[in-house]
Amino acid sequence: MDRDVALDYVQRILETVETGEMPVPVREVWVYGDVALGLDPVDRLDVYVTKDMLMRGDRSAGERFETEYGVKGVGSSVRASWAEGFPEFLRTNDNGYAAPEKCLAAHLLREVDDEVHLEVCNASFDQNVTQRMKGAVAREAYEEILDPRGVQLWVDGTRDEEALSRLREGSLAFPTLSAALEMLGLDEEAAEEAADVLREYRATQSGTTVRGDVV
Repeated sequence: MDRDVALDYVQRILETVETGEMPVPVREVWVYGDVALGLDPVDRLDVYVTKDMLMRGDRSAGERFETEYGVKGVGSSVRASWAEGFPEFLRTNDNGYAAPEKCLAAHLLREVDDEVHLEVCNASFDQNVTQRMKGAVAREAYEEILDPRGVQLWVDGTRDEEALSRLREGSLAFPTLSAALEMLGLDEEAAEEAADVLREYRATQSGTTVRGDVV
C-alpha cells in the first residue's frame, strides 16, 4: 500500500485509542518493520499494542452476554461497558471466550482493507522482542521472531508527535534486519538465517491478521 495510506491507518488507530473506550486498557502503541523503515510502498503494516489485564470483573454482565450472545468472558476478558457499546466488535477464541486481541483488531482495524498485522501483548514491544527471539531460537521457529525495528507512538495516554512526524518524513534510521538481530545476541549466521525465514514467512501472510501473546 502507499506509505501515506499506511500512515493514515496508523493515525486512525491512535485517534481511536485516544478518544474511545477499548475492550481492554491499552498502554502502548508501536509500529515496526516496513513502515518504520520508511519504505514506500509498504508491503505490510505491522502494529504492536501493549495492553493491561482487567483488574475487576462484572459477573452479571458476563452471564448476560453468555445467555444472549453465547459469548463467555465479558466482564473478565474484555470490559463489559465496551461490549455493551460495541457488540459488533466482540470476537471469541475457539472456546467461545471473548478474545481481547481479536476484539482490539475488530475495533482498531474496522476501516482497514489492506495488508495489516496486529500484535497484542501484555508486555512492551522492546521487552517482547527479546523474549520472543529467545523462544523462537530455542524452538528453531524463526518465523515467530518480532522485527525489532520499531517506533513507539503512544504511551500511557500521550502521543509522541515527534516520532509520528519523523515517521511521516521517513527520517528514522535502522539497521538491516539481520544486523538488528545480531544486536540482540544472535551470531551472524543465525541472524542471516532468521532474517531470511522471517521475510519468507511474512510473504505468505495476506489480509488482516492478528496475534495475541502473553509474556
